[in-house]
Amino acid sequence: MEVLKDSSYEGNMIDTVAIVGLGYVGLPLAVAFSKKISVIGFDTNTQKIELYKEGIDVTKEVGSEVLKSSNILFTSDPAELRKAKFIIVAVPTPVDSQNNPDFQIIQSASQLVGQNLTPYSTVVFESTVYPGATEEICLPILEAESGLKCGNDFKIGYSPERINPGDKVHRLETITKIVAGIDEDSLELIAQVYGLVVDVGVYRASSIKIAEAAKVIENAQRDINIAFVNELSMIFHKMDIDTLEVLEAAKTKWNFLGFNPGLVGGHCIGVDPYYLTYKAEQMGYRPEVILSGRRINDNMGKYIAENVIKSLIKANVQVGQAKVAILGFTFKENCPDTRNTRVIDIVHELNEYGISPLIADPVADAQEAHHEYGVTFETIEAIHDVDAVILAVGHEEFKTLSKQDLDRLYGMQESHQKVLFDVKGILNKEEYQTEEYSYWRL
Repeated sequence: MEVLKDSSYEGNMIDTVAIVGLGYVGLPLAVAFSKKISVIGFDTNTQKIELYKEGIDVTKEVGSEVLKSSNILFTSDPAELRKAKFIIVAVPTPVDSQNNPDFQIIQSASQLVGQNLTPYSTVVFESTVYPGATEEICLPILEAESGLKCGNDFKIGYSPERINPGDKVHRLETITKIVAGIDEDSLELIAQVYGLVVDVGVYRASSIKIAEAAKVIENAQRDINIAFVNELSMIFHKMDIDTLEVLEAAKTKWNFLGFNPGLVGGHCIGVDPYYLTYKAEQMGYRPEVILSGRRINDNMGKYIAENVIKSLIKANVQVGQAKVAILGFTFKENCPDTRNTRVIDIVHELNEYGISPLIADPVADAQEAHHEYGVTFETIEAIHDVDAVILAVGHEEFKTLSKQDLDRLYGMQESHQKVLFDVKGILNKEEYQTEEYSYWRL
């Protein structure tokens, strides 16, 4: 195991890293660091900790075999944090029902860390926040709970997470890591520690606020671009033009940005822009472009559901008695995470028309989905005799579905067209643009 000297405090050595929060961000961090240095993996979810101890990767980000072979000390005992001089906080920062930042989780994490903070430690936050939040919200809690003074007794830093759940190409080791510290010494230490696991290197930001701002605009930019193509999709549908074909043609220009329409959920793109707009409004500026993009993307589930209803009516199906199946419930493909999934918006809108859709998702965390949304999944094999199918998420399992597989879901239904909504455009549309099917995609 490697040991790093902390130049911030003479004689202080970093031989153990503690990770607070073991989800899609924290677990890959813990595994990566465990190959180089001793690691304490902490989470308040005792059930999750027990599963990790058994080598079961509930996130599917690192793989159970990798987890089984790691030497991470998994624990729900906050006192274990006292053994580490370098602590990384990687907990979620969601929004509330009014789309305002919800700091409860990161505040609780800061309290736990502060209560177990020892002198000459460094605390680095990875959670997405608005510029200034680390120093305005987290730092005072650390000082109050520990009785220590930042700068003299401990240091803080910020290194925004760039984990892309389900992505097997862009991984922690292959994505440049932004790092920032409260001063030059802490910046250098943080850069050295992350340099142990990030093969492509780190980028030293000049301040914590700069690093926070860089993170929050990364996802705001993607959100706005997706909102643009979502709006194009709505326009082109009125013109009877296929949006994906238009985009494929446009992509032949070297500087055209390749974004596709779709549902925008998850704990990043659908959330992070609100942190920036919240702070901007606090300072007397109301963002126009960012909030406009958010409105468009937040309404896409409703838009899809409304078009399902229109298609059912055109197919002479009595809406109140229609049987609809939704394939896919996670916020993105090939990922079990259902947090902030916008597929639930389709469900809720269909409910308004008296339709209780059947939902199947072989990838999703079924327990999480039931706890968060009260939904229960069906197996695809159990679905039959439906009037409409909504392919909502582009899981690899769904990409392999043949026309025969989809035909089976409709059963012997021959009295009307089979309504098929291929939200992500993963099917060969020519195969379904027949009199037998009513095919639609964004």
